[in-house]
Amino acid sequence: MPKRNTISTDEILLMLCRSVTGVLTSATGLETRYAAMVQKINKTCLKPDIGCFVLFDGGFSGLVVINFSAAAALELYQTYLTNMGLPASELAQQHTADEVGNVLGELMNQIVGDFTGKIGKELLTSINQNQPKMLVINKEVMLSINTNLDRPQSRRVTFTTAGHNIFYLELAMDRTEFIKLHDFETPDTNPDRIIDEARASAAGNPVSQADTPGAESALLEELGL
Repeated sequence: MPKRNTISTDEILLMLCRSVTGVLTSATGLETRYAAMVQKINKTCLKPDIGCFVLFDGGFSGLVVINFSAAAALELYQTYLTNMGLPASELAQQHTADEVGNVLGELMNQIVGDFTGKIGKELLTSINQNQPKMLVINKEVMLSINTNLDRPQSRRVTFTTAGHNIFYLELAMDRTEFIKLHDFETPDTNPDRIIDEARASAAGNPVSQADTPGAESALLEELGL
C-alpha cells in the first residue's frame, strides 16, 4: 500500500507565506522574503505600528494577523503605488495616513485571496475570508478569535522587505491534517492575476480601517477587548 502524504499546520503556513511573498513581490516589483525559521506562539496579537487581521472559516477556521512597523508599512505602500505609476511626490509620508492603511488592507485582501485559492487547489477544500481590518496602534493589543477552534495552534513568521524593514505574520488555526489518498492535478496560481482582479473590484469593496477613535473603540468592542 503506498505511503499517504499528510499536510498539517506548518505546510498550510508555508502556503500562506508563499502567498505573502508572491503577492507583495508582484505588487511592488521588489522581493519580499520570509525567514527559514518559524516560531510557535501561545496567542496572536495586534502590535504597533499597524496591525491588520482577517478571519476565515469553512473547511477549517482561523485568523491571519500581519503586524507592520511604520517603516515597513510606508515602504510597501510607496513601492506598490510607484510600481503602479504614481509619482512619489504625491504619496503619504506618514504611516498614520488613511491611504497607507487602505493600501495595506488591499494588499492583505489580495494575500488572503491568493491563500484561499491555494487551499482550494492543493487541499481540495474551501475557506471563506472576511474583509481585512486595520488598526494603527501604539500599544500592544491582545486579539481574541471569536470562532470555535479545535485545539488551536499559533505560529509567527518574520518577513523582510527589499529595504530590509521587518514585519510579522501570525497564523492561528485549527489543529488539523489533510491526508492525500491519491494523486490529482493542481493548476498554477498567478499572483499578478489576483492583483489585477483585486484592483478592479477595490472601488466597490473598500477595506475596513479603524482609523478614528470611535471606529477603533467599536472594533475593539467587537473583538471582546
